[in-house]
Amino acid sequence: MSSAALYRILDANLDRAREGLRVVEEWCRFGLNQAEWTEHCKAMRQELAKWHLPEFRAARDTPGDLGTQMTHPQEAQRDSIAQVLQANLCRIEESLRVLEEYGKVHSAEMGAAMKQMRYKIYTLDSQLQTSSKTGQSPASQLQTHTIKTLPNTIETLPKQPTMTHSRHDRLHQAQLYLVTSPSDRLIEVVESALQGGLTLVQYRDKNTDDGLRFERAQKLKALCQQYGALFIVNDRVDLALAVDADGVHLGQQDLPYGVARQILGPDKIIGRSTTNPEEFARAMQEGADYIGVGPVHETPTKAGKAAAGYDYVRYAAENCAIPWFAIGGIDLSNVQAVVEAGARRVSVVRALMEAENPQAMTQQFLARLIA
Repeated sequence: MSSAALYRILDANLDRAREGLRVVEEWCRFGLNQAEWTEHCKAMRQELAKWHLPEFRAARDTPGDLGTQMTHPQEAQRDSIAQVLQANLCRIEESLRVLEEYGKVHSAEMGAAMKQMRYKIYTLDSQLQTSSKTGQSPASQLQTHTIKTLPNTIETLPKQPTMTHSRHDRLHQAQLYLVTSPSDRLIEVVESALQGGLTLVQYRDKNTDDGLRFERAQKLKALCQQYGALFIVNDRVDLALAVDADGVHLGQQDLPYGVARQILGPDKIIGRSTTNPEEFARAMQEGADYIGVGPVHETPTKAGKAAAGYDYVRYAAENCAIPWFAIGGIDLSNVQAVVEAGARRVSVVRALMEAENPQAMTQQFLARLIA
C-alpha cells in the first residue's frame, strides 16, 4: 500500500510539473520568441519524462483520486498572461518540491535531480520577471520584446523584491555561498558562477574607495537579481542599504546586530561570522539569520586567524537550528571532509574567484554538496 501511494504521488506531480512547464514553454516560444528559454523548458520536460517510470504510471487511479473533484474559483478564470505564467510557475515549483521530498524515498538520485531542477525554475521565474520590467530578455540580448504590445498583462507580474519565494526561503535553500575577493575579473567570475547554479553571493572588498565599491555593488546586485540569486554585502550596512542588497554579513568587530537590524528592517538578511561556541551562542541569541562557521582551515582571507577546525563544524551540526555555512580554505580537495563533519552548506572564496572555469567549478561543488 505504501509503495502504491508513493508511486501515485510521484506520478501526479510529474504530470503537474510537465504540464506547467509546457504552458510556460509556449509563452517563451510564441510570446517572447526566446529560443534559449524555450529550449530550457523543453530540456526540463524531457528530464522529467526520464523519471516518469512505468511503475509510477501503473499505480495511477484517476477514478479514485479525490483531487479530481477539488477546484478553486480562481482556477476558472485568468485575467492576463501574467496570471497564467505565475500560476503555472507556482504549480511547477510546488510539484518539484513534492517530487524532491518523496523522490528521496524512491532514490537519492531522484531527490537530488528534482532539487536542482527547482533551482532552475526559480531562475527562470526571475528571468521572466526581469523581462517583464525591461522589455528585453536578460539571458540573450539578441531578442528584443516590447511589453507595450500586451497592455495590463506581463507588466503586472510581481516586482523582484516580492518574489513568490522570500529571501529567507531562498537562504534556506542555498548550499554554496561565494564570498568575493578583489579581482579584475569580478563581474565575469560571479556571472559564470551564477550560470553554474550559484544562488548566494557576498560582495567583500575592504580597501577599494567607496565610489568604486558602490558602482561594483550595483552591478553585482543587478547580476544576482537577473539570475535569481541573493546578494549580500560584507560589513557595510550603509552600502547594503544604498544598493538595496538582500542583506549584510557582519564580522565580530562590525556594527552591533541590533543597530544593523534597526537600519535594515525586518525583511533583510543579517549573517554573522563565528569562530567558536561562545560567538556562536551570541549570534543565535541576537537573532542572526545565518552564521559562518570557521575558518575550518587557515586561509589568507583571514590572515593570522587560527583554524577553528572540524570540531567546530561538528559542534555547529549538532547545535545550530538556522542555516550555517562552513568557511575557510574549502576547495574540492577537502569539501567532502567538511560534509562528513556535518556541513550541508559551504562558503568559498579562492576556490571560485581563482577558478579557470567558475561555472564548472560551481557545478562540481554543488554535486558534492548534494551527494
